[in-house]
Amino acid sequence: MYQELLLKQIRSRIGDKSLNDEIANVLNISYDAAHRRTSLKSKFSLEESLILSEFYNISLDQFVKNDGNLLVKKTKAVNRTEDLYSFFENSLDILGSFNFSETSVIYYSAKDIPFFYTLSDTPLSRFKIYVWMNLLNSRQVFMPFQDFKPEPFSSKTKLLREIYEKQNVTELWNDMTISSILLQVSFYSEIGLLSKQDAVLILEELEELIRYIESKTENDSRFKIYQNELVHLSNDIFIDNGEQSALIIPCNMFGYLLLNDSKTCKETLNYFEHQIKNCKSLNTAGNRDRKLFFNRMYQKIDKLRLSLTEEI
Repeated sequence: MYQELLLKQIRSRIGDKSLNDEIANVLNISYDAAHRRTSLKSKFSLEESLILSEFYNISLDQFVKNDGNLLVKKTKAVNRTEDLYSFFENSLDILGSFNFSETSVIYYSAKDIPFFYTLSDTPLSRFKIYVWMNLLNSRQVFMPFQDFKPEPFSSKTKLLREIYEKQNVTELWNDMTISSILLQVSFYSEIGLLSKQDAVLILEELEELIRYIESKTENDSRFKIYQNELVHLSNDIFIDNGEQSALIIPCNMFGYLLLNDSKTCKETLNYFEHQIKNCKSLNTAGNRDRKLFFNRMYQKIDKLRLSLTEEI
């Protein structure tokens, strides 16, 4: 029974590809040996099951009878910029393992601006890395932002944003979503590690990004954004294509726990759908409500920018 469930999960991930070919390639066994396993004439070993579950991002929770126990995958701790880039590449692998379709949806509870939008070699992206590195690594030596020269993002990392924006995406925002980046700009500027000129450049790029998201709200039918005024947002990401789901929960600021448990994913989907019922759709709310929401963000950016330029 368990082997049948595992094979069913693999079939849902490979689409029209040959199941026997896939099993043979992943386990490095012959086609005949793979056929014996897919026809249930032979059993997967424990090692083979673990290899397959890891390769296809399949949770083994469904084999655990105790509903109070879940098996999760945890990313490597981020202590260096190399670890951060590894985190982004792992995220790319997760997205790449999904068979996205017209009905697939990525849900993002945006406590902060979704990191997918800041994966580029620009002042805003470099500043986000600068902040992450100083907050995540207790041994990080504080240096002026202008002296911080991280490695450029790889083409694989930049591909993350492209994949994200090609999908049906539902984001939940509120008035606090841009607060953390504004607080960070203000803090590092006040202690002298971020020059006023660089701070202004970062704020200008932030404003451009918010204007871009506002334009998507009006013009991109795949993009839906909701204003959530009732509960705190969490930066949780949930991906669902009808047959395959994954819940990504932030852990230690910039790591995550990955859950594929079907029951948990179903509960998460219900939770997002219930939240959305209590949110305001900025796609359909009309120009007035949409402008009020985004204008509050522009006003916060302008207020900080004005305080910085007065000091220059």
